[in-house]
Amino acid sequence: MYLEIVSPEATLFKGDVDSIAVPGVNGEFEMLTDHAPIVSLLKAGHVKIYGTIQLDEEVEDKFTKGDDRGIWLTINSGTLEMKDNKVIVLAD
Repeated sequence: MYLEIVSPEATLFKGDVDSIAVPGVNGEFEMLTDHAPIVSLLKAGHVKIYGTIQLDEEVEDKFTKGDDRGIWLTINSGTLEMKDNKVIVLAD
């Protein structure tokens, strides 16, 4: 699936991923390829991105190594939309 993470300052990530886990307002949830369409508000926490990830040098410092499978981005809040195997996260 394709993931795009956008903040007020810049586009932080664009690329294919295996899965993504996000801090939804009703609890953390994970999405895989062919997940049902969804729109959700996000709360403070970590956006966890899994797969073979290539980060641009300009934004590498915003991400941390999560567990052995992926990287994490700390957010304060945001909105997520997934449709047709494309996930867009508007993060603050």
